[in-house]
Amino acid sequence: MEVFKDYAYYYNAFYEDKDYRAEAVQVDSLLRKYGENIRKIINYGCGTGRHDLELSRLGYQCTGIDMSSLMISIAQENAEAEKADINFSVADIRTYEPAGKYDAVISLFHVMSYQNSNEDTLSAFRAARAALEEGGIFLFDAWYGPGVLSDKPAVRVKETEDESNRLVRIARPVMHDKENVVDVCYEVFVMDRETGNTKTINEVHNMRYFFRPELEFYLQQTGFELVSNVDCQTLEETGFDSWTSYFIARAV
Repeated sequence: MEVFKDYAYYYNAFYEDKDYRAEAVQVDSLLRKYGENIRKIINYGCGTGRHDLELSRLGYQCTGIDMSSLMISIAQENAEAEKADINFSVADIRTYEPAGKYDAVISLFHVMSYQNSNEDTLSAFRAARAALEEGGIFLFDAWYGPGVLSDKPAVRVKETEDESNRLVRIARPVMHDKENVVDVCYEVFVMDRETGNTKTINEVHNMRYFFRPELEFYLQQTGFELVSNVDCQTLEETGFDSWTSYFIARAV
């Protein structure tokens, strides 16, 4: 299931316009609404740690895990540059055994949609439950089935730059109706501005879209009660135009 290999080097450049601060504020508002006295949180699938940095600025004590060693190295560099006290480590969210308990587990930027099989999803949920005391909050986002099927994925092209390169990314989707999975086939062209040399990176990210009843069932099976789900853009009720949704569950 490992993704973000060579692509990880250019991840931050492609998501430079992503408003991590605003998303951290959203998460903060949801944790305040559904939890009590939440301060110690762990981020399952933290990537390069930019959500964790923003949440740390909001007063949370953050820990982050990700199965990409390169992503974790970048996250540690980011934390050191910001002088932020955040613990990052390499781990698989499906098998992670926390050393202690947390007030909340979060998982953002559709990490749960990378759990393509039912067993992967259940394993990730069990690992999240193991990190929480009773009453702890599990907050994650995912591709939302009604929105994905109403506005099906299409080919998308994005251009950006980093310190040395011009970058072009083409994302081509392939949908699998029996698995509720979309293969997002990335082709990334990295063009060195000084030499003119170009290299190509190809990766496939398999993204599962979920429906509320199935997630509610998986959560019940792993020691959670689903409390709510809301549109990621508006924090209002989801609908057929909701491509992504936050899900909020409580450990029971």
